[in-house]
Amino acid sequence: MRFLRDTGLIFWAQLRTNLRNPTWLIIGLTQPILYLVLFGPLVKGIAGSLGADADPWKILVPALVIQIGLFGAMFTGFGLVSELRAGVLERQRVTPASRGALLIGRVLKDMVVLIVQALILVVVAMLAFGLRPSLLGAVLSLALIAVMAAGLASASYALALWARTEMTLASVLNSVALPVMLLSGILLPMSVGPGWLQTIAKVNPFSHTVDAARALFRGDFGSTDVYVGTIVTIAVTLVFGLLGARSFARENA
Repeated sequence: MRFLRDTGLIFWAQLRTNLRNPTWLIIGLTQPILYLVLFGPLVKGIAGSLGADADPWKILVPALVIQIGLFGAMFTGFGLVSELRAGVLERQRVTPASRGALLIGRVLKDMVVLIVQALILVVVAMLAFGLRPSLLGAVLSLALIAVMAAGLASASYALALWARTEMTLASVLNSVALPVMLLSGILLPMSVGPGWLQTIAKVNPFSHTVDAARALFRGDFGSTDVYVGTIVTIAVTLVFGLLGARSFARENA
């Protein structure tokens, strides 16, 4: 009960900070909506090459939600660097709060922010572009992407505790973020690329998350992509979560 209480306190404290300055929520939505407006017609134009029944919006929208999760979660560490500089984490460290709650409370806040952004993007796609996803599939897809974001946020916090400066953190993240996005098949399915690129993309765990999200949006619950993507996403999240927990434990020892 103490752990749950501490987690809730950290969660609400972090969420209140975001509510007082919702700029990042808006910024995080701007780029995916621009992709939806400007890149969506291009995907619609090549939909025939992706399959006779390919729906360009069911291909693009779940991938854009993952893009929000990737970039939003990967860059959460910048907020922790600011807290380190302001002494926020130091003050929390000397309280009897559970050390795991310091991480999980923050990660839960990041998951909530992602879900709100994702819901807005999906609603815009439905109202403006005629997206008609499987309702259950969309819910399961958002849940899967939220799990992915939890792992990435944990890794970002661990990296922030190691880097301790925005410059170092930015150098590492910027060198990782773009290759991860391109090799995830977010903008276009990797199936349209050459064989060697598809082979490299399979090593990227988030490409499997993208494939699973697209299958769920289609309502193809029996697809192998769903099972593989779910297993890979959970496994990566557990590894990153352990990394984040150990980093917080060392920081607060």
